[in-house]
Amino acid sequence: MEAITEVQEAPAAGEPVFSLELTQDQKDVRDWVHGFARDVVRPAAAEWDEREETPWPIIQEAAKIGLYGFEGLAQFFADPTGLSLPIVNEELFWGDAGIGMAIMGSGLAAAGIVANGTGEQIGEWIPQCFGTAEDPRIAAFCVSEPDAGSDVSALRTRAKYDAAKDEWVLNGQKAWATNGGIAAVHVIVASVDPELGSRGQASFVIPPNTPGLVMGTKVKKHGLRASHTADVFLDDCRIPGSCLLGGKEKLDARLARVREGTKSRGQAAMATFEASRPTVGAQALGIARAAYEYALDYARERRQFGRAIIENQSIAFTLADMKLEIDAARLLVWRASWMGRNQVPFRNAEGSMSKLKAGEVAVWATERAIQILGGNGYTREFPVERMHRDAKIYTIFEGTSEIQRLVIARAISGVQIR
Repeated sequence: MEAITEVQEAPAAGEPVFSLELTQDQKDVRDWVHGFARDVVRPAAAEWDEREETPWPIIQEAAKIGLYGFEGLAQFFADPTGLSLPIVNEELFWGDAGIGMAIMGSGLAAAGIVANGTGEQIGEWIPQCFGTAEDPRIAAFCVSEPDAGSDVSALRTRAKYDAAKDEWVLNGQKAWATNGGIAAVHVIVASVDPELGSRGQASFVIPPNTPGLVMGTKVKKHGLRASHTADVFLDDCRIPGSCLLGGKEKLDARLARVREGTKSRGQAAMATFEASRPTVGAQALGIARAAYEYALDYARERRQFGRAIIENQSIAFTLADMKLEIDAARLLVWRASWMGRNQVPFRNAEGSMSKLKAGEVAVWATERAIQILGGNGYTREFPVERMHRDAKIYTIFEGTSEIQRLVIARAISGVQIR
């Protein structure tokens, strides 16, 4: 509770010190996104999962109502409680995770720009990540490589500065990039000083139609199949010096401090991931809640041995545990979201806690939903099978469950556990 007193003013007389009640604005946003998820996303979910293609018509519908775009993202982020963004993500991913990621995937690139860029760069590039309602665009955040997933210090993509032309030249390969190769704007994390490992990295914006950036193999995935994922190749990809996020002066000063042995404030990739983890946790929550609600309705209607299966303790207790775990995970997500928005340090890795718990709950809850539906749950005629496939990635991407536990363990112990 100490963290709360750091950012909250003393309450007025008669005002509650603490409340979990959403504001009317938050409720309105929640209901608005839920309606879009129910009426537009869910009816299209199975089709786009089977097609394994970016659902451009759905993205455009989202753009038309202001759900997709930098104005909407800014509005959600402006909420001083930090809750609007996770609420939006939970409701959208309740509709469908693949389509939800197609709509929200550009947000990670935007987060990378906000976390590392100057005010001028944010103003220039964030709008280009989304395009317009009439002509929506998408963006990609590219960190992982074939040999560098959890170990970001192993990145081989290199960025070299050409002082004569004031240009950066990038070479390398990125893997598993959401929107990779088809994005208007790519944000690339590359090494500028390999000897410094992860502390020698920086983030760069690759403008639209830049020569030297090409899409590699499109990945055929287990889940989130409506979201485009592909390799990205950089072959002597030249970009203006102004595309270095944060600027060269800031980068040179940071690298100098690292070489002198001064502790660096953070890594280019980690600054983005730490800020986005609660939002990713909210996405997993949406999947878990959708599976729980479907299983609950099914258990009320499905009859065996002359009665609804929910009348059996084993089924009822499973549903009770599902509800309990989902609500507990949501509280961790909301706490981390509030902390992040109000710049309260994650001293105990609260961001990692939220993503870890929500991701594992999503996998567990969707598996329980399949079990409750029995043979029906294993078929594509029922949505819990798709939800289970979609959930699994949340224990893998943006930090595996093992990495999250490592981050938490280091934070609470102060020991460099390996």
